[in-house]
Amino acid sequence: MQWNLEWLRTFRAIYEKGTLSAAAQELFISQPGVSLHLNSLEAYAGYKLFDRSPRKMVPTEKGKILYNFILEPLQKLESAEQHFHRRSQSERITISVGMCFETFQYTLEEHVASLPFNLIIKFGLYPQMQADLDNGLLDMIVTSQKGNQQNLVYEPFSKERIVLIAGSKTDISTLACLLEEGNTTETKEFLKQQLWYSTAGDMEHLRNFWSKNFSEHPDFSPNYIVPNISSIIRCLSDNEGFSIVPDFLCREALDAGKIKLIWQGNQPWENTLYFGTRKKTMHQQELDQLKKLFEKKWERV
Repeated sequence: MQWNLEWLRTFRAIYEKGTLSAAAQELFISQPGVSLHLNSLEAYAGYKLFDRSPRKMVPTEKGKILYNFILEPLQKLESAEQHFHRRSQSERITISVGMCFETFQYTLEEHVASLPFNLIIKFGLYPQMQADLDNGLLDMIVTSQKGNQQNLVYEPFSKERIVLIAGSKTDISTLACLLEEGNTTETKEFLKQQLWYSTAGDMEHLRNFWSKNFSEHPDFSPNYIVPNISSIIRCLSDNEGFSIVPDFLCREALDAGKIKLIWQGNQPWENTLYFGTRKKTMHQQELDQLKKLFEKKWERV
């Protein structure tokens, strides 16, 4: 474990504000993030820095010694930071955003070079991105899943529809007849015998679509596991096979005739897409700019 300067900033905020919640407000991070920093610092130091009570964090003798030891160096560091900031006209704010790889490609990739701030994109699964946002490691996430963290707010901005697609060379005559007849059992058995594509890290779309329309979990494994949904679209283009994907990601390939839209299910299944942010942020202007890029893109969907 290595010493982390942010742990000391958090320690000082707790010491001066008296509670974890007040320190979180001061630092613009979540209360669990404050607790994480303090626990890490105490583990590194090897002793308690505060006695915890329901209403106040009371510094121990070791905590008082540490505070007096670091206060002046921290103040000097912050003074140097402010001094440098005033003299650096080219300094840019850095914004960290979490989303899936395909959403980045579809929405932000073409705009990155024109953004007036630094941008760090993190790809991953939604629960981890929510935790990183809550702990101050991300400034915004784009997600179809809402968490229950009290420090986060979710703003809906669009929807994605999950659909069954096939490569343009796939023979769908039998399947079309089964779907027209509404023969759910034979449709299910027919689809099980086909070539399937899915992604390496997440088969949620396939599982949910299958469960929603056939009332059971899929009891077969995809034939081809590829890195992401964009790979699925490219692999299916002008070829054979099936997959379950969000409609907005395959629209261009559908328009070009490279893949076919086969079925939207007995009842169309849609996910609401949200911007997830912390309730308090120092970068609202930059986040609003990113949101406008998303909203403009989805207006054309």
